Amino acid sequence: MINKSSRLNSKIFEKDIEMVANRQGYGEGLVAAGEKDEKVVVLSADLKESTRSILFEERFPERYIEVGVAEQALATLAAGMANYGKIPFISSYAAFSPGRNWEQIRTTIALNDVPVKIAGAHAGLTVGPDGATHQMLEDISIMRAMPNMIVVNPCDCLEAKKATMEAAKNGKPTYLRFAREKTPVFTSDDTPFKIGRVETFWESKDPQVAIIACGPLVYEALLAAKELEKKGIESLVINCHTIKPLDEQAIIRAAKTTGAVVTVEENQITGGLGGAVAEVLAKNFPTPMEFIGMPDSFGESGAPDELLEKYKMKSKDIIEAVKRVLGRKSS
Repeated sequence: MINKSSRLNSKIFEKDIEMVANRQGYGEGLVAAGEKDEKVVVLSADLKESTRSILFEERFPERYIEVGVAEQALATLAAGMANYGKIPFISSYAAFSPGRNWEQIRTTIALNDVPVKIAGAHAGLTVGPDGATHQMLEDISIMRAMPNMIVVNPCDCLEAKKATMEAAKNGKPTYLRFAREKTPVFTSDDTPFKIGRVETFWESKDPQVAIIACGPLVYEALLAAKELEKKGIESLVINCHTIKPLDEQAIIRAAKTTGAVVTVEENQITGGLGGAVAEVLAKNFPTPMEFIGMPDSFGESGAPDELLEKYKMKSKDIIEAVKRVLGRKSS
C-alpha cells in the first residue's frame, strides 16, 4: 500500500492524473533558486525553450548567458564562474551535456570540485522519435563514475523542482537528469525530498521484494506494486532519486527486509542504478537481483510508450522481473 509518510498525490492511480514533463520543474526550480540567491546564474547551449531555462531568462535576464551550440565552452565558462563565487547551472540535452563535453566537465568542474550544476534534459529512451543519437542512455553511468559528482534523477516535475533548488545550495558538482516526455505528477509539494536519501513510496506489511527505481519509471514501479498486491505478492517501492551518493544503509535494510531486489531505470543497466545497488549489496548483504533497464543496446526512433514496451521497462515487465527474482530467492 502507499506509504502515508511519503505524502503522494491523492490522484496517483486515477486516469486524470496531471501529466507534466519533469524538465518544467527544473525551469521553475531555477527561478525559485535565483530568487533565494543572487549568485545563481544559468547558461544554455541554444536550448533554452526545450530545457525550460527560458523561465530563468525571463525572470533574471541579467543572470542568463546564451553560449550557443558550444557545449565544451558551456562547461568551461561555468567552471570559471563557479571558481569566482557564482552558482552556475548549465542546460542542454543530455546527449550533448554530458555527452559531448564530458572531458571539460571532468577537468574543469569535477577535478576542481567547483559547484557547477549540469542539467541533462531529454535523457533516456522516451526522447522517442529523435532516435538513438539523442536517446542518452549512458549518462547516469558516466557521471556516477566521475569523482566529486553528485547524480540525481528526479521522478516527476515537483521532485525536479525540489532537486534543482537543493542542488543550488549543496556546494558540489551535481548532475540533474530530466526527461522530455510528459509524465505523471504523482508526488506532492509535501512529499519529502533530500539529495542522498531515498524515500519509500510503497510499503506492504510483509514485503517479499524491494523494487528500487529512479526517474519517471518510479511510477511504473508503483503500478507494478499495486498489481503484485492483487496477486498476493507484497513489496517495497523505493524512490532512489539520488544515484550518487547512494543511500547505502537504506538499500541494505531493504535487502535484509525482503531478501530480493529489482532495480528499475531508463539507463543502461551497466554502471547505472542497478550497478550501484549491486555493488553495495555484493559487499554488505549479497541478495538475488533482477535489473530493468537498457540491455546493452542503443535505442531507436518510435513513440515513447512503444519504446518502453519494446525494451521491457513497463510495469508488466517489472512484475515478471519480481517473479523471476522470487523464484531464485526460494530456490
